[in-house]
Amino acid sequence: MYAIIESGSKQYKVAVGDIVEVEKLGLENGSEVVFDKVLAVADAEGKLNVGTPVVEGAKVTAKVLDTFRAKKIVVFKMKRRKGYRRTQGHRQSLTRVEITAIA
Repeated sequence: MYAIIESGSKQYKVAVGDIVEVEKLGLENGSEVVFDKVLAVADAEGKLNVGTPVVEGAKVTAKVLDTFRAKKIVVFKMKRRKGYRRTQGHRQSLTRVEITAIA
């Protein structure tokens, strides 16, 4: 059984026991979060129930493991022969959650 959820304008395919890194949720470690934007749910036989846009009454429950920052991404701009060089970096804040139930 798996579900497709939306969090932070991104979609994730999750199953019970999966550990997923989503956009920062701003919750305490060990707290519980409920994802109610469930786009699709597949049962044990593999039959897929797709919502329009979400599946009514479907919820995915998860436990917050920790909040961390991702690896740094370096953005480098350059125009050749002009002496123009700019370097900028970005580190995204993420939350690691463990999926506990799909209802």
